[in-house]
Amino acid sequence: QVKLLESGGGSVQAGGSLRLSCEASSYTYNSHCMVWFRQTPGKEREAVARIDSDGRSSYAPTVKERFTISKDTAKTTMYLDMINLKANDTAMYYCAAGIHPDPTDLSACVEGRRDIGMDFWGEGTLVVISS
Repeated sequence: QVKLLESGGGSVQAGGSLRLSCEASSYTYNSHCMVWFRQTPGKEREAVARIDSDGRSSYAPTVKERFTISKDTAKTTMYLDMINLKANDTAMYYCAAGIHPDPTDLSACVEGRRDIGMDFWGEGTLVVISS
């Protein structure tokens, strides 16, 4: 069982920045697709950034060029650096981990095909952007 713990959420003004962190209880980054999701009440959960075991990443169009996903495998921690934040970035942000279905082909992760049925979830950290 892998436990994920998010931190770094808070309240900032539009145009500001935040760094979210996701710490894993055990080493997941060699075998898992890692994804940051966000959700607001009444809306579907959205995958905003993904990173595979080899470090390749992808982003939702709504956050591309503003958000950066990265990982520090020595610390078993994943990050989401967010700049130029907008009011509609307000959401609960979750990190999730899913085992790569095919370790020889990691494309499912960054292409978003691994978003469904993630194996482990954190409890979320709240981001509030005021305009």
